[in-house]
Amino acid sequence: MPPIEVMPSRERLDPVKVLELAEQLPGLIFQLHRRDDGHLHFPHLMGSGTRLLDLEPELLARDARPALERLHDADYPRLMAAIERSVRWCTPIITKFRLLLPGDICRWIAVRAQPERVDDGVLWHGMMLDISEQVAEEERLRALSDSDALTGLANRRKLLKRLDEEISLSNRHATPLSLMMLDLDHFKAINDTWGHLKGDEVLESLASCCRALLREEDLLARLGGEEFALVLPLTPRTNAERLAERLRRCVAEHDFGQMGAGRVTVSIGIAEHRVGDSREILLQRADRSLYQAKHRGRNRVEASG
Repeated sequence: MPPIEVMPSRERLDPVKVLELAEQLPGLIFQLHRRDDGHLHFPHLMGSGTRLLDLEPELLARDARPALERLHDADYPRLMAAIERSVRWCTPIITKFRLLLPGDICRWIAVRAQPERVDDGVLWHGMMLDISEQVAEEERLRALSDSDALTGLANRRKLLKRLDEEISLSNRHATPLSLMMLDLDHFKAINDTWGHLKGDEVLESLASCCRALLREEDLLARLGGEEFALVLPLTPRTNAERLAERLRRCVAEHDFGQMGAGRVTVSIGIAEHRVGDSREILLQRADRSLYQAKHRGRNRVEASG
């Protein structure tokens, strides 16, 4: 079957029809001109995205600064550097930036523009697209890949990555670093007696207890089941032991609803990083301390140097 021609290739599209089509685009088509003296302006702006800027195209046709002033502070230098590179090497501008709009609204914009040298400077022909939903979805998926679905804490993957970073800093600068392992005592009995839904509530409550006592730079992660880990940067063993004891008491005294207080306890093992030790060695030492806490009666803190 021969291909269906929607429009004869030799027929020129009516200018009015071009404008109508442009208005349906989920973004905007633009020309950006940079004079030899550095002045920037938009000779042409078309598309529904012009409403996103909330600025009159006639104003931007004279001066691009009102639009550029709405860029996020962190993105402005990067866009200006991309423009300068494009001017110097005549390469396309391919980047994205945040646009700050009235009402504290922030939108992510992707831009791609091809430069053309003209008599009085450089003229770019390009398109901008609002990619805010795409960026939000990417951030959601990234958070899922690093987070425990039940508690919202970091998962094992994120813990190991952060532990590698902190060990590298500790090895390089000889700064203290401690790792804490926490395990709920008799968690199987909790599930068997009260049900798995109650067990999940206990895990969530334990996460909340721990969060309330931690610093912003500390990382609490759920390793799986009823086992948690806590990375404590710039923290020697003695300080980690004091924190662990507060955590132990917080959990033991916490009211877990129908179970009441005193029915849930944790065992905690601590290891302080030694310069030159690998991640695996630090984890093994913290795990051995946790085993000792379990072996010596549970609901207690044990530490290795």
